[in-house]
Formats: sequence, structure tokens, C-alpha cells
Amino acid sequence: MNYFELFEIPVQLNVDAAKLKKKFYELSRRYHPDFFSQSTEAEQSEVLEISSQLNKAWKTFQQPDHTIKYVLQLKSLLEEEEKYELPPAFLMEMMEINEELMEAQENPDHLPVLHKRIAQLEEELYSSVKPIIEQYEEGITTEKELLQVKDYYFRKKYLHRILDKMDAMRNIAPR
Repeated sequence: MNYFELFEIPVQLNVDAAKLKKKFYELSRRYHPDFFSQSTEAEQSEVLEISSQLNKAWKTFQQPDHTIKYVLQLKSLLEEEEKYELPPAFLMEMMEINEELMEAQENPDHLPVLHKRIAQLEEELYSSVKPIIEQYEEGITTEKELLQVKDYYFRKKYLHRILDKMDAMRNIAPR
């Protein structure tokens, strides 16, 4: 049973947080191991497994990028630890940003400007897949569209690694 089946919702890239929370609490009560203490060992084991899956699904659905990754894996379009080849133009732009980041070590005042540039890039990336993510429909959204989402996922992941470096620089920069 996949996470969407467990939550009794259609497969989607953009999960409604309010509906999800309500359903999570409902399912958590229904499958809470304490309610099965008088059940057979097999039933207790099954409920424990469902409860564990429920918590994993909840954690996945709390992060939009994790939900995207999960759906892509469900569709066999993404493998764990996949080495995805990003376009050379994007990599060149990331190389420039990394160079600016190195320069910002000397001048930390440049970090907010760089952060803004990355935020704009992320916004541009999202705008290219926003309709696919927000209007995903099982059986209607094409594999080609999902591959666009995959490309977005890996580009965003790359940008977030740079943001993590920036955060680390802020934490060690003299105040």
C-alpha cells in the first residue's frame, strides 16, 4: 500500500495540508497500537506496521519536495541516489554563484544579494512547473510533464545545497 492509498487520497504532487492533518489524526486514532492490546499478535504486528507507515507518510507529505520525490519514485521516474545530469547552462550558472559565494567569504555583506538571486532563480524554476504540480491528475498528467518536475526537483536540490553553504557561512562569520 502506498502512502496515498494509506491516507485514502488521490496521488498528487501538492497535498492539501489541512485535509491531510485531519486525515492523519483520524487514521492515527484508528490504528493506534494501544487500541489493539487485546488483539492477536498478528493483528498487533499489522497495526504497528500501519502506524509506522502512517508516520512515514505524514513526514513525507509535510515536505513538498519529499512528496514530489515520492511520487516520482512511485512512477518509477526517480531512483534513490540517482545521479541526474543537469543541463550545462544551469551548471555554469551554479558555478558562477559558487564563485560569488567564495567571494562573499571575504565580504559577508554580499550574502543577502546572493540569497535574493537564488530565491529569484528558485521562483523562476517553480513557475515553469507550477501548473503541473498544482494541477496534477493521475492518468492525465503525462510522463513528459513529470520529467519536467523531476528536472525542477534536481535543480532546486542543487540550489538548496548552495543555500546550506550560505547558512553555514553565516553561522561561522564573525559578528
